Amino acid sequence: MSTERFRPSVTVAAIVERDGRYLLVEEHTPEGLRLNNPAGHLEAGESPLQGVLRETLEETACHFDAQALVGVYQARLQRVSTGDDITYLRFAFCGTVGEPQPGRALDQGIVRTLWLTPQEIEASRDRHRSPLVWQCITDHLAGRRYPLQLLSTDPSVYAAGSVP
Repeated sequence: MSTERFRPSVTVAAIVERDGRYLLVEEHTPEGLRLNNPAGHLEAGESPLQGVLRETLEETACHFDAQALVGVYQARLQRVSTGDDITYLRFAFCGTVGEPQPGRALDQGIVRTLWLTPQEIEASRDRHRSPLVWQCITDHLAGRRYPLQLLSTDPSVYAAGSVP
């Protein structure tokens, strides 16, 4: 048994549906060009809700209005090319986005945003960054919604010096 403490990588994701289409990003990854929900890593000093607002803005140039939690997910990624073995813990939120902010560049590695139907997303599963892309969409389609009040962030998270 390993003496090293298990530390999953915490991520946040935005699930945005408009007129039967879902917002995805196309991004460069170590595995090539992939599709993902607007998503990224939670940073020190922020709550999951703050993280998803920041990540969505960075990756889509749009402000995200989170309305509910779709779910909390766990997945493992093993990269053959690098030997990395990473477990992700994802908080997925659903909501709406405004129009892209004029002149705001997309985050490094993001090629473009796309609005795809569920059928198009399912047909492109071999291009998904992780199995969580489709799982979050199917859970949203199934009506999974949990109140944002389910999440609580202690003020100590925001305190100066809270960075590990």
